[in-house]
Order: sequence, then structure tokens, then C-alpha cells
Amino acid sequence: MLDILVRRSEWVTAGYLADHLGVTPRSVRSYVTAINQLTPEAIESGPLGYRATPHAVDLEIDEVEPDRDAPRERSRLLVRRLLESDDGVDVLETALEMHVSTATIEGDLRRIRALLRGTGLAYRRDAAVVFLDGSELARRRFIGRIVHDDSMDPAAVRREASKFGLDTEAFAESGRDLVDGLSGLGYSVNELAAADVVVRIAIAADRVAQGHPLEGALDEASGERARVARIVGEIARERFGVVLGEGDILHLASLAMLSIVDPGSEGARTADPAIEAAVRRAVDSVVRVHGVALARDTLVSRLALHIENFQERAEEQLFSRNPMTRSLKAASPLVFEMAVAIASDLARDLGAEFPDDEITDIAMHLGTAIEPGRDARERLTVTLVCPGMDAMRRQLREHLERSLAGEVRVTEVSTSYDPDWAAFDTDLVFTTVDPPAHVPGIERAVVIPPFLAERDIVRIADAASRVRRQLRLATLRSEIQRWFVPGAFVRDMNATTPAEAIAALGGSLVAEGIIDDAYVESALERERVSSTAFTESLAVPHALTMTATRTAIAVGINEHGIDWDGDRVHVVAFVAFSESDRPAFQTVFEQLVDVFADPANARRITRRAADLPTFLTELAALIDEG
Repeated sequence: MLDILVRRSEWVTAGYLADHLGVTPRSVRSYVTAINQLTPEAIESGPLGYRATPHAVDLEIDEVEPDRDAPRERSRLLVRRLLESDDGVDVLETALEMHVSTATIEGDLRRIRALLRGTGLAYRRDAAVVFLDGSELARRRFIGRIVHDDSMDPAAVRREASKFGLDTEAFAESGRDLVDGLSGLGYSVNELAAADVVVRIAIAADRVAQGHPLEGALDEASGERARVARIVGEIARERFGVVLGEGDILHLASLAMLSIVDPGSEGARTADPAIEAAVRRAVDSVVRVHGVALARDTLVSRLALHIENFQERAEEQLFSRNPMTRSLKAASPLVFEMAVAIASDLARDLGAEFPDDEITDIAMHLGTAIEPGRDARERLTVTLVCPGMDAMRRQLREHLERSLAGEVRVTEVSTSYDPDWAAFDTDLVFTTVDPPAHVPGIERAVVIPPFLAERDIVRIADAASRVRRQLRLATLRSEIQRWFVPGAFVRDMNATTPAEAIAALGGSLVAEGIIDDAYVESALERERVSSTAFTESLAVPHALTMTATRTAIAVGINEHGIDWDGDRVHVVAFVAFSESDRPAFQTVFEQLVDVFADPANARRITRRAADLPTFLTELAALIDEG
């Protein structure tokens, strides 16, 4: 609950919190009371619900539930002992020292072993004594993995690093020093990756202070890397109070160079031909399947460099968290879906695993490469009603089209003081004269002055945005009947995991003859690549292929919510797409997600939709209200 309130930073109703957490409103009130007893005024209450205050940001979960963090504290201590001791850790002695059973220590060790995959460290045991075998570099990578603990919140990373014994006081200043230093050398820097380099500098400082330096010499470095090494060495000395050896600063310089977005003096470099070929195949597949126009050559060259950089960072266990993942999925689901398809193809061809943060990076590359032609075709049509001087009218039209470039296109001009208002069939009517009150379609009219000020442009742009959304939702409203399948609606769906929900809803479409078992398996595979929870309350599982006999949707509702990769989903819309109905893909994704972007909409449908007819009625009402 605390995480939700801090993340949303706005008023959140008790009903929403209860639904999202799967508890009662009474439990929500008790949580608020418990938190405010520890930190007064951390959460404020009001008629609109609850809201986190600045005091809540620094509150840690183990302060609220002290017993919750005990296993993690033991694991941290065990890891430090394993990494620092050449003689290993005796399980029996450690259990006695920590006042727990040997079975408890054995359980902690099993959790630690699960974290070793991909670090280069090996778990070894001699009777009751446990060892970690591996290089110093592997040990540092392992510490980095524990510190991150799958969190993309910088504050959480700092807390975890602090509990592991690292000096976190200088993290923020060190990050600025690193970015400023690299920028001063002419580089463009990925600040998220640079923040992780700072964590590695702190780890290096801690390990060197314990007598575990890396070997190496600066004369092995290029002039470029040597300059970066000097920046890193200065940060370690000034911010962490440790003088690093040449091997340490050389290695950290290599990591710092992986945070560089644009290589500056190496701007003409190209990616590995094998990586570029794989990226081109993946991009070509997206263009073919989704019918989207992309600036392919520019996209392929830039994305290939990014993928090569990602592989190098992954090898070094260098994390790059993208805080825009959640918002991008909800705002641009189709772009994110294309990024998932590219990541899936690259995972197969290159043998790499792409976390959601990297898929978001791919989506950002895609978004900037989409050709503007599609947006031009979707501009709103406008009738301009402007009687009077011709010069004034021309000036007004030019001002409108220039200020709202890409949004509207004036297709009709009326110079009459009393036009036939009902005859206008454009999306919008901009008029300098007041329209009559009771004419069909007059709600599309926006009264504007003949000489526009900045505040008028803002108001007109808002009206255009509102109409665009209404038109998009109207399309969904008119087609929902043919998409949803009467025999594929499940109220109170008995599923506790995404896999169970996908299997249940997919099975209902198999029974209708719309898809086969292979499509359901493909949907499960798609879910393994990235979560299909596109909003906090809605999941849209589907396959990456379009092999259904027709586009159709199976709906499942779970009032208590399903834990969907960290989100508590109440509405699951399993979508089957057909090749012959490709345009529906964009419609389903962007418009259905748009409806459920407001958590209140999901709560309303969850409570009121007893069957498919009432579900469609509520969905239609929400569309009309939008």
C-alpha cells in the first residue's frame, strides 16, 4: 500500500487500495494507522481517500513490519561472510551465533544459491563448511545483484546498499560527477546506467578497503579509456575516501563507457554485423506483421548499437532501470507490443534475455522511428466558420494550422453569418460566431476569437484532443459486439496466476473453434517475455502470432484480483488475432487499454458486470462517458 501511494503521489480511494491489495477497506485503514504511528503524517486522509506526504518517502517497510526483513538480514550477513572468508562459513557455528536452527541457515543458503546463476561464482560444500569459489570480479557482480534486488527505485537501491555495508551518502554527488565528467569529454550519457556504475564504484571502494583489489595496469588502456579512468579514480578518492589501484579504475572505466549513449568521437562506428542482421530481421518482421511505417535504416543502425551495448552490460551485470516502463505500456501499448516482438526475435537469434526495462528502451527507439505519415492521415478535419474580411480569415486559418500542426486540417470554410450548421460533417467546427443552441452535432463546435492568443490555442488543442479520444472510443463502441464471444465470459474466474487465467480463457476460445492449443501456448510464451498487464487493473494476454480464425476476446473477471507480475489485475481480456483482421490489433490494444487506464473504470466493471451483456453495457457506458 505504501508503494502504491508513493508511486501515484495523488489521492487514492480506500476502495482502489482494497481492490488492488486484495483486502478490505477496514484493513486499509489499519495499515494507514500503523504507518502513521511510526511516522506521524506520513499518510494523510481526506474525502478523496489517502495520499502519501513527503514523510512517507523515507519510511522503510521493515520499520512497519520488523519481522518481515529478518531472513533478508541473515542472507546479507551470510553473503558478506562467504565473500570475505577464504576458510568458508560453518553452518553449525553460524546457526548458533545467529540464534536460529541449522535448517533456517540451510534455507538461507538455498536462496543465496539461486542468486548465483550468471555471476561466475560457484557454490561448494565440505561437510558443514560452505564456500563461494570465483574471481574477485565475479564477487563484485554478485554484490551488485543483491544490492539491486530487482528494484528500479533508486531509494530502494540505496537502502539495500546501505544494509550491505556500502557507503551510500555520496551516491547522488558521485552520479552527478560521473555524468558531468563524461559529458565534459563530449559523450551523451545514459544516466540510469551511470547510476549503476556509481553502485559499482561503491562496491569497489568497499572491496579494496577490505584488501581485495583487482589487478591490471593503465598502460593497457586506450587514451579514451584512460581519460574516463581518471574521472572514476577521482570520484572514488573524493566521494568514497578510497584510492583505487589501476586495475580497479581500469575496470570501472570500462563499465562507465557502457553508460555512453552516443560514442561522440566514435560516432561513425557500427555494431557487430551479426547483431545488426538480427535487428534488421526483427524490425522487418514487425513491419510485416503490424503494417507500421518505420524509418528502418536509421532505426536498425541505432538499435543494433543499443543491443550490442546491452549485451556488454548484461555480461558485466550492469543494470539500467527505465522508470518509464509502466507509463509507456499504458500510453503506447502498440509500440510496446512491437518492442516485445523485436525482443522475442532477438532473444531467439542472439540467445539474450531482455527484461522489461530493456524492452522499454527498444520501444523508445521504435517510437522515434515511426514515420509521420500515419499521424498526417489521422488529423482531425475542421470546418472554419469565419464571416467578414477575407484577409482576416486567411490569417486565422494559417494561425490555426500552424499552431496545431499535425493535429487538424481545415477542409471546409464558411463565410456565412448563418450557415447550415447541421450540414457540416467534419470532426470539429471552429467558429467566430456563436452557434445556435439546439442543432444536432453542435457539441463539436468550438467558439474562437478571430485573432488568436496563446490561451486560445491551448483551449482549442484541448478540444481537439477530447474529440480525437471520443472518435477513437466510438470506434471501439461500434465494434465491441463482434469482438466479444458469448461463450467466453467468466465471472469470478478461479485463477490465481497469469498462466491459469490464460489457460482458462484460451480454452474457452479453443472450444469455440477460434484458436487452437498452439495459440494458447504461444500466449503463455508471450507472457514469459513480458507481462501483459498494461494498466494496474487490466491484463491483455495474447500470442505474438495472428493465427486465429477471427479476432475475438475472452473476458475473465476476478473481484479479488490476480497477482500479475506485481500488479493486481481484476479484468483479463484474452485476445486472439487473425491475419485478415490486422487493423483490429491496434484498435483493441490502444482503445481497450485507454478505457481501463482509469482504475475507477476497472472497479466499476468488476462490480457491476455479472455476465457478458452487462459487461458490454458497462463498457459502452464508459466509452460514452469518456
